[in-house]
Amino acid sequence: MKVNIFDVARKSGLSVVTVSRVLNNVSSVREKNRQKVLEAIKELNYSPNSAARTLVRGKTGVIGLTLTALNDTVFDSVVKSVFESLKLSGYFLALSIDSEPVNGFSEASNFLFQEDRVDGIIVLSSLEEEAYIAELERKRIPFVMIDSHGEHSNVTTINVDNYLGGYEATKHLIALGHTRIAHITGQSVFLSARQRKEGFMDAMNEAGLSPFMIIEGGFGTNCGYGLMQDMIARGNIPSAIFAADDVIALGVIRALKEAGYNVPDDVSVIGYDDQSFAQEVHPALTTIRQPADLMGQHAVKILLDMINGSEVSHTRVQLKPELVYRRSTSKYKGDISQG
Repeated sequence: MKVNIFDVARKSGLSVVTVSRVLNNVSSVREKNRQKVLEAIKELNYSPNSAARTLVRGKTGVIGLTLTALNDTVFDSVVKSVFESLKLSGYFLALSIDSEPVNGFSEASNFLFQEDRVDGIIVLSSLEEEAYIAELERKRIPFVMIDSHGEHSNVTTINVDNYLGGYEATKHLIALGHTRIAHITGQSVFLSARQRKEGFMDAMNEAGLSPFMIIEGGFGTNCGYGLMQDMIARGNIPSAIFAADDVIALGVIRALKEAGYNVPDDVSVIGYDDQSFAQEVHPALTTIRQPADLMGQHAVKILLDMINGSEVSHTRVQLKPELVYRRSTSKYKGDISQG
């Protein structure tokens, strides 16, 4: 027997009107009641009749999401969170993967960025964000940016506090007794990379330490592998390394192992992101976890508020990252570079 809105109302203990308001993302619903309705929807596996609601609302019932690629497990988790959150509100998700943008736009995003095709857009970590902002504002399409690369005062953004993440990663190494700490950054074009570096610098300064080395790299395994090989060849090896993301850290660990060094006994390594492989590699990677689920949920909530006419001022949501302590970092055991 098909579940309907009355079943959801009975299950949640609330009125049909309240259930309807939650389905339409009306901002005046109390958060406690909204959670009751969402839990009832999940338990009953209720699927709102989005086609009928689209006719009533005069909207498409589709939200677009544009990103560069689906080869990052953090972004994969964000997309999944967006999809699940939209499903609960009766919306469909349309993806645009902009791997080869031309003049700021790919064919996929050009197709998606039309008022009659989507009700709103989520822009996920795009290097073309300036062009996207201009186009979306020109067409008056509501949008939210996740993991933006610029500090936009007039745009709603959902970001992680990458400064705090860099600071906590470095404080973790210092607390383990390390003083010769190197940082391999991501490209400076990324706001996240710049902020992680700032957090690293401030934590070192507070401890009265100077960075052993700061090297600008790129977000990739080959970057970490090559840079670590260079350090080994020069015999200039720190006791700990803060890598700007997990794939850099993976390359660092590979180079150290090939050269006969032990991680973490000889060199401690901490990454950033908590990619899916981080707990499966050997040693399991200490890292800074990004709250991917919350990023997607916040973006959907704010975007649907915009679409439904709620007064939403330009918001800059900043979510806290989390230190995940595994086996790739340990207490300082002596300086290997000096014998």
